[in-house]
Amino acid sequence: MNYSPRTRTVVSCAVLVTALGAGTSACGSDGDPLSAKPYDAAGLISFNAPTDVGKRADPDKPLEVTVKDEGRITDVTAQDSTGRYVAGELTADGSRWHSISPLAASAHYTVTVSTEDDDGAPGRKVLAFDTTKPADQKRLGVTFGPDAGEYGVGQIITAQLSQAVDDKAQRAVVERGLRVDSVPAVPGSWYWVSGKELHYRPKEYWPAHTTIQVHSNLDGVKISDRLRGDKSKALKLTTGDRIEAVTDAAAHEMTVYKDGAVINTIPVTTGKPGFETRNGVKVVLEKQYFVRMRGITVGIAEGSRDSYDLPVYYATRVTWSGEYVHAAPWSVGSQGYANVSHGCTGMSTGNARWFFETVHEGDVVKVVNSNGQSMEPFGNGFGDWNVDWKKWRTGSALNGLPNGGQTSPDTVRLQPAAV
Repeated sequence: MNYSPRTRTVVSCAVLVTALGAGTSACGSDGDPLSAKPYDAAGLISFNAPTDVGKRADPDKPLEVTVKDEGRITDVTAQDSTGRYVAGELTADGSRWHSISPLAASAHYTVTVSTEDDDGAPGRKVLAFDTTKPADQKRLGVTFGPDAGEYGVGQIITAQLSQAVDDKAQRAVVERGLRVDSVPAVPGSWYWVSGKELHYRPKEYWPAHTTIQVHSNLDGVKISDRLRGDKSKALKLTTGDRIEAVTDAAAHEMTVYKDGAVINTIPVTTGKPGFETRNGVKVVLEKQYFVRMRGITVGIAEGSRDSYDLPVYYATRVTWSGEYVHAAPWSVGSQGYANVSHGCTGMSTGNARWFFETVHEGDVVKVVNSNGQSMEPFGNGFGDWNVDWKKWRTGSALNGLPNGGQTSPDTVRLQPAAV
């Protein structure tokens, strides 16, 4: 049998209609198989899941749809009651479709199969089935961060797992189930920081005024023989204006941008020799009106030459190890001229108050031209933006897979494979 792809037939009709004009119906005649109502294809296809009332399918077994010799499968869509799609592959001759992503336990699925017979007439069959309850297995919980709210354009999305997942194939299953959708849509990817922690970021900073929805589709999904996904709370974030603060440690100056335009230039002091401020991009972690800063918390011996114990106001934190942007009235004479701090970025009380009131969690704070070490990508705040995009993609368990291993309504239905 020799079959022509459905899309080619449709395009040919469209071309003929255009060429002949609206008054001529070259492809709209009563004999055109494309204009016919789809017939019931139940007698043409075979399905390996039980559809009888009271019977349930094993979620650990893949779905399979086949067709008799006098027809071909043109399209298959498999979806559960929560909207989760099942990815699948269709053979090049249209004789067989099978699922390639796991089913969920205790789920209700609807499978829509479209076919063609030898004459090109369209057929359709909608099948429904339920899967069995999961066996006594451990469940993998996912907790997304940060808390819901508005953040800066540098905010990183985190996913904390209730137990470690180290196998790459199992990580791929987990990662496929973690969804991040944004308006406007931007390319992004997860990065496995460890077996229990993932970070998500776009290729570039989030656009200003973006809505971000994060959720897990892992509930009931098999991850390993002894582990299935659990229910997880979804997360909604928004971003505000694009605020970026860039400190030039050599020039002793911070420039603050809002949506690309300079809104303030502030004289500052950064880390002195031996305590140089980290270079690179950081993200605002939190803001504290008052912090007691003591040298002993960063390893400086009490009573030594560099020891300090100071009340600090308008403190904007950018690393967990203790780097802040804050008011430093004791060093005003050096601000704009010399670096005399123990690693923080100091400024006058008035400027620190303005900065404190202007920035929000997730805003970008970047340091250039410091003699300090580079900001760590992970473990000391959010240094994720210091990893270039090509390297960031290698941290995904889906790296190298078609579509980055992700599925969508447009990709789960037809993925032709060689016979």
